[in-house]
Amino acid sequence: MKKAFLFATALFLGVAVMAQTKVEDVTKFTSEVHDFGKIKHNVPVTYFFEFKNTSDKPLVVENASASCGCTVPERPEKPIMPGQVGKLKVVFNAAAVGPIHKDVYVKFAGVEQTKTLKITGEVLGD
Repeated sequence: MKKAFLFATALFLGVAVMAQTKVEDVTKFTSEVHDFGKIKHNVPVTYFFEFKNTSDKPLVVENASASCGCTVPERPEKPIMPGQVGKLKVVFNAAAVGPIHKDVYVKFAGVEQTKTLKITGEVLGD
């Protein structure tokens, strides 16, 4: 009896883990990497990552953060309705000269997994 209970519990937990919603189940990004190319020192640049709600429920961007303070993502305030396109604004402050390799993390409500987007480029000296 004890073995049957343990087996049933393990089976239930295994199915629950497999049933977790993934980012790919609710949205599709047009691009997950943006290359700013060569940019001027001390001139902030902006890019909008576009994504489509591929689910049948409103999609809420719960949080957006970056790997450093020089990159500031701004999440959409309103839910993205099914089939609609949302935009995540990312501003990079080009204060340091050199190559850019930064990550932007996006967390959607109801999705445990975080989506990682990337920005690249090179800040040129004066």
